Amino acid sequence: MSSSVVLITGALSGIGRAAAVSFAKAGHRVVVSGRKPDAGEALVRELRSLGAEVEFVQADVRKDDDVRRLVDRAVERFGRLDVAVNNAGTEGRPGPITEQGAESYAATFDTNVLGVILSMKHEARVMQGQRSGTIINVSSTYGHEGAAGASIYVGSKHAVEGITKSVALELARSGIRVNAVAPGPTDTGMLTRFTGTPENKAALVTTVPMARLGLSQELADAIVFIASNGASFITGHVLNVDGGKSH
Repeated sequence: MSSSVVLITGALSGIGRAAAVSFAKAGHRVVVSGRKPDAGEALVRELRSLGAEVEFVQADVRKDDDVRRLVDRAVERFGRLDVAVNNAGTEGRPGPITEQGAESYAATFDTNVLGVILSMKHEARVMQGQRSGTIINVSSTYGHEGAAGASIYVGSKHAVEGITKSVALELARSGIRVNAVAPGPTDTGMLTRFTGTPENKAALVTTVPMARLGLSQELADAIVFIASNGASFITGHVLNVDGGKSH
């Protein structure tokens, strides 16, 4: 994976940002994407200070044309696409099922599921022409568990894992690996919003056998590993990075 071209959606904060820094430090060429241009350009400056070749492309993963332009720009700039990390996601609007409807469904599924589908659509288009590449979708341990008061979010992550496994089978003979990384409770802004209060966050920690929250860097390390040649015979897999929560 020496000097691979790496595309990361949802790269401006949390796990995506940590992954961008890790790939840049390892000498890879990085395309970062998100919806906030000021944050994107600030990240570009930081990654360039590490010696990385980097490009920011503003894009909304819910829009087919945006995702097409993002992937095409990565190829235009660097000539190919080796690794795609589909990290863009949202907690949506948590709450009991009696408070959910079409709007709360769309607020979550449009980013977490449609965004992954559109991203893989265009990433696979390029990678099939190369006969190589690896795609990593960022899921959640809720992608194979349940959680009271988070049915829409949980459903979206179940969908991501099912889609990951299906597309892995579809693309296996094309030289393309497709996997997911499933974070357990990780200390990000999304988790703070999701839990709502310090007390709720502390209660979530009690469900983790290692008795602490994960760090974005720990998730980034797992993403870099599963993208690497050291994971070359792994596809269709969901890698839990969760302090033992899934057991």
